[in-house]
Amino acid sequence: MMMMKMKLTFFTISLLTLSISSTSSKTCPLDLTYIDQIPWPTSDCHKLQSSFNTPANTTQCCQTLLSLIGIAFAQYLKTSSQFQLPDLQTSTSCLDDFQSKLDSPSLSLPPNLTSLCFDPLQFVISPNMCAKIESTKDWISTLGQSTQLDTACKPDLTDLTSCDACVVAGFTVLKNLIAIDGNTSHSIKCFYFTIVYAAGIINEFGPQSNGAISCIFGLSLDYRSGSSNKHARLVYSLTGVGVALLVMSGFVCMYFVWDKKVKRLKKKKKVIMDENDEENSRVRVRPNTGSIWFKIDELKKATDGFSQKNFIGRGGFGLVYKGILSDGSTVAVKKVIESDFERNDDFCNEVEIISNLKHRNLVPLRGCCVTGEENSDYDERGSERFLVYDYMVNGNLDDHLFPSETHSGIRKPQLTWPQRKNIILDVAKGLAYLHYGVKPAIYHRDIKATNILLDVSMRARVADFGLAKQSREGQSHLTTRVAGTHGYLAPEYALYGQLTEKSDVYSFGVVVLEIMCGRRALDFSGSNLFLITDWVWSMVKAGKVVDSLDGFLLRENENGASFSNPKAIMERFVLVGILCSHVMVALRPTIMEAIKMLEGDIEVPLIPDRPMPLGYPGFHGDGAMNFSISSALSGPQLQTGDMLR
Repeated sequence: MMMMKMKLTFFTISLLTLSISSTSSKTCPLDLTYIDQIPWPTSDCHKLQSSFNTPANTTQCCQTLLSLIGIAFAQYLKTSSQFQLPDLQTSTSCLDDFQSKLDSPSLSLPPNLTSLCFDPLQFVISPNMCAKIESTKDWISTLGQSTQLDTACKPDLTDLTSCDACVVAGFTVLKNLIAIDGNTSHSIKCFYFTIVYAAGIINEFGPQSNGAISCIFGLSLDYRSGSSNKHARLVYSLTGVGVALLVMSGFVCMYFVWDKKVKRLKKKKKVIMDENDEENSRVRVRPNTGSIWFKIDELKKATDGFSQKNFIGRGGFGLVYKGILSDGSTVAVKKVIESDFERNDDFCNEVEIISNLKHRNLVPLRGCCVTGEENSDYDERGSERFLVYDYMVNGNLDDHLFPSETHSGIRKPQLTWPQRKNIILDVAKGLAYLHYGVKPAIYHRDIKATNILLDVSMRARVADFGLAKQSREGQSHLTTRVAGTHGYLAPEYALYGQLTEKSDVYSFGVVVLEIMCGRRALDFSGSNLFLITDWVWSMVKAGKVVDSLDGFLLRENENGASFSNPKAIMERFVLVGILCSHVMVALRPTIMEAIKMLEGDIEVPLIPDRPMPLGYPGFHGDGAMNFSISSALSGPQLQTGDMLR
């Protein structure tokens, strides 16, 4: 009996050895040569080698590797018309090849990553996956000769607008596929088919292009890393460009030095001419408006020498002090520390623009001050700039949403529902004026609770709206200087510097959620990071919108406050907030549309799906295929100290 067991065991081992040998002998049809040639993000996988490894690191690494191998499947689809591999042996062979690439000296990633992340069966073709699609022929017979992907995903997707359109088209096609299939459990596989088809068949630049890699597969490319041998041509090209830029910058610097000297000579000449024409006259750059041009001595006297007792806080771009002018009026004096405007002329021109903005939901600017301008020999680098605003007696919205004890030991009362409703509408109308009431439009860039001030009637006024650069009419604004606050920043602005009216709409949506939920946009105090957009999104998708509301509002309603159907209205405000803060630009409303939804003039549309559940960090440990169309637009990966939303 023992001998029979030994023989059977030996026979079983022999069969397994034969099977493994047969499996490894299969040739992989995937072209994986790009893996050590493109600078894909390896950091999450390298973290698995450290003693600080966490499940989150494993999840992120596996998601990255899925997106990475997806490039090969898109190329395979392009050449073979097949979405997946023919059998298990071929799939195993491809994973072995994939692992060998990851083991290469240039990457030096941990061993056995493919066995940790993948099940070979998930790459094997089967009719029971998504609408019985196995090939491009099946795709066309199921969806027709053309879909939204054919136009939206064809161009260069490094352009954010094109990428955004491709993302929207992808989810439209995905919805159609799921409807045809009839089984929602196949949605992930349908999602995989959609993006592989978009990258391999539709995009004219191919699956290995920068646009396809970064937009469709959601891999952030970093060309600063990588060996010199692999990127020699890139280095040589950049070197040539660098030399050209160096020469050009030399000419530019010479021009600015010359220009500055000429202007100083002109200024001195103007001073002499003015002194001859009128005794004791002074030359000063000042705005051509009705705003008051304050002297620094006036502001020092008003604020008691900018004493600490009059310090209100740090606002956008500078420090704010409370002051009382000689006429008895109370003002807020802001000492500007950060500004896009290097020259005082540009700063004063901006003040002129701000002074002309008149709206009940904007904080009015009284005037400004630039020190040193009385002296014609002053150096602009040593001058100081001040803005003088009307003082808002009820402080900022943040103090009321998250009240703490004041110096007198008294906590500020919580905001009632009518107050919150009015504040949200006031902020929206202030933004609408900046976006549509001014030509060219002004984008705020830093909408947040501390930049929303409350007047004596507890009505909201938007502050710090003028020191951001104006947009070019009809164009989005790209800027290398990203102003704003973590938790409120729109992802396309945080990642790419693309500034549009929809960037302000995103921040507005976050503020709406803070007001309605009574929770901060970003909170590190607990054991886990809290991001209000993700939390409210999960509540909306679970059908628990009411549970996301601030408990004070619900208690206020239960205590018999005479509001007309308040819960339904509150829910509508939450839905508008989550719609405005959608990660995809194209799916956000304009601020005018948001106002109409808030006021009930138009219905709030069905909240569209976010890419988040299918993108980073949504890898499923059960081996299901899962790719991200865009890591930027589906929600950036959140790392401590690098919060992009």
